Amino acid sequence: MYNRSKNLMKFVDDYVLVDIETTGLSPINDEIIEIGAIKVENNLIVDSFSQLIKINRSLSPFITNLTGITNEMLRTGKMPIEVYQEFVKFVGENVIIGHNVNFDLGFLTNKCKKYIDYNLTNDYIDTLYMARRLVPNSVNYKLGTLAKLFGISYEGAHRGLKDVEITYEVYNRLRKLS
Repeated sequence: MYNRSKNLMKFVDDYVLVDIETTGLSPINDEIIEIGAIKVENNLIVDSFSQLIKINRSLSPFITNLTGITNEMLRTGKMPIEVYQEFVKFVGENVIIGHNVNFDLGFLTNKCKKYIDYNLTNDYIDTLYMARRLVPNSVNYKLGTLAKLFGISYEGAHRGLKDVEITYEVYNRLRKLS
């Protein structure tokens, strides 16, 4: 369905970490409400991207409780077309990294095509798959579990930019285990 490139399963020094918050689990029926991203060059953070996105529906109490994002916050967000144009420019041709990144890429691929007629085809790396290989004895591979295992603060999680900061730290801890 998606014309996406491949899962690299290796460590790279130049990439963009991505995390999204959504109204639900369906890339077709639900919307992205927040995108957080960090650009990394030579394994150092050089730039960040964080945008709330206006949507044409009310958030469920579950999503507001999970993310802390309210309907009022989204009213001050940008229009989807503007956010996706800025996001695509921010990412460029970089490898995309995320935790359970297939979820994020399913949404991002769908929304970039829908709103700006753009095919997101960047290669990607999933820290979830890397953790399964490099930390075989973990009780599970949720981002919070790995953060705790590696002594990384999980405070403020379930917001786009905070989750990519946590994922950046997890990725670097996994690199040391490889």
